[in-house]
Amino acid sequence: MMEKPKYYLTTAIAYTSGKPHIGNIYEIVLSDAIARYKRMLGFDVRFQTGTDEHGQKIEEKAKQAGIDPKSYVDRTSEIFKEQIDCMNVSYDKFIRTTDPYHEKQVQKIFKKLYEQGDIYKSEYEGMYCKECEAFYTPSQLVDGKCPDCGMEVHPAKEEAYFFRMSKYADRLRKHIEDNPHFIEPESRKNEMLNNFIIPGLQDLCVSRTSFTWGIPVDFDPKHVVYVWIDALTNYITGLGFDADGNHDELFKKYWPADVHIIGKDILRFHTIYWPIMLMALGIELPKQVFGHPWLLVGDGKMSKSHGNVIYADDLVALFGCDAVRYLMLHEMPFANDGSITYEIMVERINSDLANVLGNLVNRTISMTNKYFQGTLSNTNCLEAVDEELKAEVLSAYQNVEKHMDELRVADSLNDIFKLFKRCNKYIDETEPWKLGKDDSKKDRLQTVLYNLLESIRIGAVLLAPYLPDTSAKILKMINTKVCDYETVKAFGLLESPITVCAKPEILFARLDQEEVFAKIEANKQPSQPKVVENEITIDDFAKIELTVGKILHCEKHPDADRLLVSKIDLGNNDVRTIVSGIASCYKPEDLIGKKVVVVANLKAAKLKGIESQGMILAGKDGKLIEVLNVDKLPEGTKIS
Repeated sequence: MMEKPKYYLTTAIAYTSGKPHIGNIYEIVLSDAIARYKRMLGFDVRFQTGTDEHGQKIEEKAKQAGIDPKSYVDRTSEIFKEQIDCMNVSYDKFIRTTDPYHEKQVQKIFKKLYEQGDIYKSEYEGMYCKECEAFYTPSQLVDGKCPDCGMEVHPAKEEAYFFRMSKYADRLRKHIEDNPHFIEPESRKNEMLNNFIIPGLQDLCVSRTSFTWGIPVDFDPKHVVYVWIDALTNYITGLGFDADGNHDELFKKYWPADVHIIGKDILRFHTIYWPIMLMALGIELPKQVFGHPWLLVGDGKMSKSHGNVIYADDLVALFGCDAVRYLMLHEMPFANDGSITYEIMVERINSDLANVLGNLVNRTISMTNKYFQGTLSNTNCLEAVDEELKAEVLSAYQNVEKHMDELRVADSLNDIFKLFKRCNKYIDETEPWKLGKDDSKKDRLQTVLYNLLESIRIGAVLLAPYLPDTSAKILKMINTKVCDYETVKAFGLLESPITVCAKPEILFARLDQEEVFAKIEANKQPSQPKVVENEITIDDFAKIELTVGKILHCEKHPDADRLLVSKIDLGNNDVRTIVSGIASCYKPEDLIGKKVVVVANLKAAKLKGIESQGMILAGKDGKLIEVLNVDKLPEGTKIS
């Protein structure tokens, strides 16, 4: 038996600083479509993704959350997995840079590079971007800000280890020029050559001392390995690479990678830093690095600060997994940024999924049931229009292969939907409802419906990498076992006779835009905790003493109309005078006898001449003020 050809593809590993939005998840879904397509063609595929879990930003976020960094990344890595799992992603390996094997190999790689003279110790002084965790020279800044994220940068100076990039620059340039498809698209290759390699490469900072959450340099433990060596090497450590040469069989089997799928914003790291590291290690370079464009919301890049972030799980809850996969894959061009809005989502689902595809399948199966009780045969009662349909249907797989070979996933998806559109046109041309009224046309009607079912079968098989659940549903409704990829290259392989399901399932229901927006508004609960000013830890909260108190007496403040003065019993013979700005919503007599929550350890302060010995908890919305009531708890009860 012939051994399957190997295919290894990876995504960039996601930084675990928070919940990823659909712009982050798009890359994983794109890679999943490529992986599924290659498997369908008979390749032995290895698909790896994962999370990048070290660095200063994570250390700070963990501190803000009041937990240790490992607990923080355990949580955020799981959130990331939940987001890609809800998109039905078929990865083979999920790597974390906190995996013990990875950490050990990073130390060994760092030491190996140091011992062979590719890494040396010096001091770094430059402009530092905390968001990107990267140093820049003044000439690299754009308008005085970070060239990658546009955020503020600050002067920084520290001892560090450096990688001798310039040593390998000429060799890298020659490799890029000799391998025209190493960097795709073409515009990205020109950018790397003209902006970075040809002007001259500077040595790269590869360790830090200003934070501790990272992999220690084992021979100089005050340093931690910086992101470049830590994160980028996941592509080989995930296969069992060993710096001592005792590689796992997976590494021997799958390396070099066929393609790294990454965002265009990290292209420099993957096409300059990473290849040079591999050259220094004496390892073959990946065959291709594909820098995909960004998926935008409207005309802006997604970011929490812009308030335009959309999450995959929210979209799946609203539209369903395959609909969201379609939207992600269809709206992203090969080289330019793609744009997505809720209006576009609804329009695409209604026009492409519900009408072109869903209605086609529903009509064809319904007519088969109506005219032939669900079972028909290929009677070969042919006309010229049938040959036109067959020619277009059989050209689909060739177009898909051409576009997928170039990683033009959106174009390949369009090729499949052209097939479905041609089927709808075929229905209009043959008018099966008229044939069904004439008994002498029964054979012709069977041929028409058979041709439609066969065309749908071929389209559904081709659709599997992109909309896997939808593909499976269609093939099940047709009730065919002819589902292998090779069967899309010939017309007429559908079983004859064929018996379809009695009642077709609605694949995609048409959406009402107003109803969709009403659901979005109704569900506008933040998908992750809102970034809070003056965030506190559990230790800070523990300092606040909240106590149930009963209001014994209440009267208006003699010198302030908006203030009420209350005598409140906090239990244990502790009666306080508390002044509150709640007179606009409460009369004194309404409060007497009520039990409220008091901040009992608040420093006393004079309000219009009367000392207030605490604070009553209350909420305010515009002019409305409401005191927090706890009627069933006895005075003196501690709230925690």
